[in-house]
Amino acid sequence: MFRYLKKYWVFALLAPLFMIGEVLMDLVQPRLMSTIIDEGVLGLSNQGVGDLKLIIVTGLQMIGLVAIGGTCGVLCGVFTNLCSQNFGNDMRKAAFRKIMALSFEQTDQFSTGSLITRVTNDITQIQNMVSQCIRGFVRNIMLFAGGIASMMLLDISFGVVVACALPFLVICVAFFLAKVTPLFRVLQKKLDRVNSVMQENVAGSRVVKAYVKEEYEKKRFGDANEDLVGTQLRILTLSAYMTPVMNIVLNLSVVAVIYIGGIRVEQGDVTPGSVMAAITYLSQILHSVMMFAMVFQTISRGTASYRRVKEVMDCVPVIADGEAAMMSGEAATVNAEAALADEKAGPTHGKAPRKGPKGAAGGRVEFRNVSFAYPGSSGEAVLNHVNLTIEPGETLAILGATGSGKSSLVNLIPRFYDVTEGQVLVDGVDVKDWKLTELRDTVAIALQKSELFSTTIRKNLLWGDSEATEEELEKAAKDAQAAEFIHAKSEGYDTMVAEKGMSLSGGQKQRLSITRALLKNAKILIFDDSTSALDLKTEAKLYEALRTHYKDVTKIMIAQRIASVKGANRIAVLDNGNIVACDSHENLMKSCEIYQDIYRSQLKAGTEVSADE
Repeated sequence: MFRYLKKYWVFALLAPLFMIGEVLMDLVQPRLMSTIIDEGVLGLSNQGVGDLKLIIVTGLQMIGLVAIGGTCGVLCGVFTNLCSQNFGNDMRKAAFRKIMALSFEQTDQFSTGSLITRVTNDITQIQNMVSQCIRGFVRNIMLFAGGIASMMLLDISFGVVVACALPFLVICVAFFLAKVTPLFRVLQKKLDRVNSVMQENVAGSRVVKAYVKEEYEKKRFGDANEDLVGTQLRILTLSAYMTPVMNIVLNLSVVAVIYIGGIRVEQGDVTPGSVMAAITYLSQILHSVMMFAMVFQTISRGTASYRRVKEVMDCVPVIADGEAAMMSGEAATVNAEAALADEKAGPTHGKAPRKGPKGAAGGRVEFRNVSFAYPGSSGEAVLNHVNLTIEPGETLAILGATGSGKSSLVNLIPRFYDVTEGQVLVDGVDVKDWKLTELRDTVAIALQKSELFSTTIRKNLLWGDSEATEEELEKAAKDAQAAEFIHAKSEGYDTMVAEKGMSLSGGQKQRLSITRALLKNAKILIFDDSTSALDLKTEAKLYEALRTHYKDVTKIMIAQRIASVKGANRIAVLDNGNIVACDSHENLMKSCEIYQDIYRSQLKAGTEVSADE
């Protein structure tokens, strides 16, 4: 935490200095008021004759000191906020960067709602803690110590009152903090739950409405919110008990000062003005103790929030850059060519390696004895000893039943997850040895569930290549069969997309996702069932454009329909995490029973048509 504060050490130093000035002005005021009462009003040193001039002069002095103290207080607040807000800004950005670097398995452990709470509410609580530490500690310590010293200078007997009152206040504060501190972490977890339910319902609002589950979700949100409110009420109830108790101690202490002061005035040891000053100092002392309780409450809550944020910040990304020398560009090309030569991997269909965004040729993908199980799945394998080589420029389709491991297989290429056993190689280099940014620059992915952002169509597409020209953008959109519907919109590429693409149909979202992937100009192109919402005619035009304009790109296509994959160079048939066959459509129809069963089931359902139609 302190490394985020170091940048703003000047603000963190100036704020307490100005707070010292404000407190000093507060400590001088009772003395001046004592002078006004004793000399200006009662005239104790002037035979009982008051001094109006003294009252005016001293009053003006008090006003001047108030102005100075107020200025110091304002400057203290300004520098405190400059420090705490900038600190929070830096920490929030750092937390977001860390979240972006985490793997899927790590973000799943926290949940989306919890991560949102940590980046927003928790860091706000830490900001408040920093602000209180800069201002509250200095102010309260000075008021406490300065008030006691000033009271003792007035009369030693007043110190007896403070000595008697303080133990009660300390016990009260300690009891309160002991009860409240554990509740703050619970409170933040309850807030996690509220945010998670809210996020799920906003994201899945269509499903909620389609199944008429509004009342059920209202109850679920209500239960989560009541848990949050219940915890908050427990904290507030404890606060409600503490404040009156401390006020009782404060008022009893004032009564004691008045009583002792009255006796001392009769004895002629102190003046009435000194008693008034003592009451003011006592109020400052006991008020500072009460404020300490608030400061420690803020610190307790901030500490609980800091631990939660630290859990995220201390996470070491499971998926990180490889430790071996990163091979990219010409090095990766040389390695790939060497691997091809050594292994005699077979023909490349006469297609030359394509120049990718990094200037490197290639696009060869190899799975060597790959097994994979999702983290937290008790070791239940999704893929079992998969061996598969995809040559540069080849079109490989992956077909299989739901849950057979198709998406899991392609997710291993850009290292969304790491293999449990075996190796995945891109251009002859283990993906674990690649620099992540270079590896993922080599791969473009279009998913079945297209993720679009609430900005213009143009900006969504330019995620593929932010420096793409208008001609390149138009070409990619035409190849993806998206140009026609984009131009049909009144603002064309500058049309705003609603959150999560809600303003577009499923087929339009998929075509924009495909356009974005094509625009990336990567060496490996993965379609993860990304044409499921397209009609067969549009899909056929898309595949024709891929065959014509992207010959040198390695294309991996996951699909459910044989009509979508029959034109591929090879089709890998997955069954329960195993590749049971990998060949052309014609050969699979002769040799693979599972493929034949899929074909017949789709033919009976009326879905099997020519891919060229």
